[in-house]
Amino acid sequence: MKKITLTLAGFLMMAAAVQAQSTADSVKTVINNLFTAMRQADTAALQQCFAPGAVIQTAGTDKDGNPGVQTTAISGFAAAIGKMPAGTADERITFDALHIDGPLASVWTPYRFYLKQQFHHCGVNSFLLVRLPEGWKIQHVMDTRRKDGCVEERRSQTK
Repeated sequence: MKKITLTLAGFLMMAAAVQAQSTADSVKTVINNLFTAMRQADTAALQQCFAPGAVIQTAGTDKDGNPGVQTTAISGFAAAIGKMPAGTADERITFDALHIDGPLASVWTPYRFYLKQQFHHCGVNSFLLVRLPEGWKIQHVMDTRRKDGCVEERRSQTK
């Protein structure tokens, strides 16, 4: 009886681990789909990644060096991407931190952005996703952007 109980407990723990893994994977898939849509200049696929009322923001400084936040409508972002030929915008991310609590996910992704296959800038994306009836959707993304201190810059300086 003890062996059966331990076996059952083991199966339950494995099932919980598989569920957690599939949830994390489904969150990552939405974010990866966003960047695939950007590379392909596919505005319909891009917009499918976002929840209704979603917001895109950039934390940075204005032309006078004052800190602030710039907000871009999803429709404006999609329109800008749609005007580019496929392959023009290529944002390469790594998943640094992912936290999930029920219908809320928070994801931190450092990135490098390439424009027309040339390194342009780097930074970090902070995503908030919500689980809706149709699946995980991006509710908010805020990023930073910089040109110094990027991996590509350091590599080019050492060559």
